[in-house]
Amino acid sequence: MRDFLSDRAKNLKPSGIRKFFDLANGKEDVISLGVGEPDFVTPWHIREAGILAIKKGYTQYTSNKGLPALRQEISEYLNKRYSVQFNSEQIVITLGASEAIDITLRSVVGDNDEVLIPDPSYVSYRPCVELCGGKAISIPCSGDNGFKITPENLERVITEKTKALIFPYPNNPTGSIMEREYIEKIIPIILKHDLLVISDEIYSELTYGEQHCSIASFEELKDRVVLISGFSKAFAMTGWRIGFVCAPKAISDTLLKIHQYSAICAPIFSQYAALTGLVEGKKDDYAIVEEMRQEYDARRRYMLKAFKNMGLKCFEPKGSFYLFPCVKNLGLNGEQFAIKLLNEKKVAVVPGSAFGDFGKDYVRISYAYSMENLVNASKKIAEFIKELKDKK
Repeated sequence: MRDFLSDRAKNLKPSGIRKFFDLANGKEDVISLGVGEPDFVTPWHIREAGILAIKKGYTQYTSNKGLPALRQEISEYLNKRYSVQFNSEQIVITLGASEAIDITLRSVVGDNDEVLIPDPSYVSYRPCVELCGGKAISIPCSGDNGFKITPENLERVITEKTKALIFPYPNNPTGSIMEREYIEKIIPIILKHDLLVISDEIYSELTYGEQHCSIASFEELKDRVVLISGFSKAFAMTGWRIGFVCAPKAISDTLLKIHQYSAICAPIFSQYAALTGLVEGKKDDYAIVEEMRQEYDARRRYMLKAFKNMGLKCFEPKGSFYLFPCVKNLGLNGEQFAIKLLNEKKVAVVPGSAFGDFGKDYVRISYAYSMENLVNASKKIAEFIKELKDKK
């Protein structure tokens, strides 16, 4: 029998996150700080809206684009919160931000097109580019400058084949953000090389000390930014699988075609739940979202202080719910540290190499967990580091 698998599928590397957690499976009493999922339950009024939709018999397909009322609320929400202007016809409701990333890349990336990706970054970008026949090119990002894209590093990796820049801020896994003044520095390069910007803003509501600045809010980039986001992180709706993509009309029309064939539409009850989250949220300026953000901030500050006391160098994250400490001074790379920590202290973190070659000396730690778990885990990590240093 012949080999039925495609070369692209066979050459695709498995997720570095999944690979590590396969090692953790079967171990008892493991404290996991690895999964990027809010530990909050979806707010009750949002859950109730989903339940009510099912009770009313809303179990059919919606239009491929999604409920018109939801798309209109998203348009108004983006304008009010981030000064971003997309009309409802430029918005497609998707199966989470993950599908939005996939169909956007399938819409714009052709064979041998190069797509620039900050390194380290979310694990799905590179394989999605490669499945389109494109080539993922890393932009080196260093903890020394807050894991930001610098004009010099961006210019250095652009070639005549470069088509798009993935702009994932606030960033997973580093927690880095790109403030307005830093975005302004790279805009001339984007325009000079006629690049499309794919801006993944799923963590936009989770910033600390500074309001999120959307690259889609810059007038000079109006026709060359695709904005991707969703309800998973800020509204604690991961399992509802509800996201959205906003794009210039030619691109939104094209990715809608792919969405039609691959997904048809997002679940109707999830759409009604998300609609309620936006409608009710604007009445009190999204107080529930703010409550969750403040709790994440308290956890962030606790873990930063804990790492400082351990003598572990850690960049202060200004967004998302991750810390990305460097473990190089312990004589280990991130993967070695994570495996030893799991085996010796039963604490699971993710090796930074899962997010790119430039993350190899780091580990990603999620603080989207209860304070009790964070306290217990930090004690075990402190013991582990002390034991490592005592052996030297």
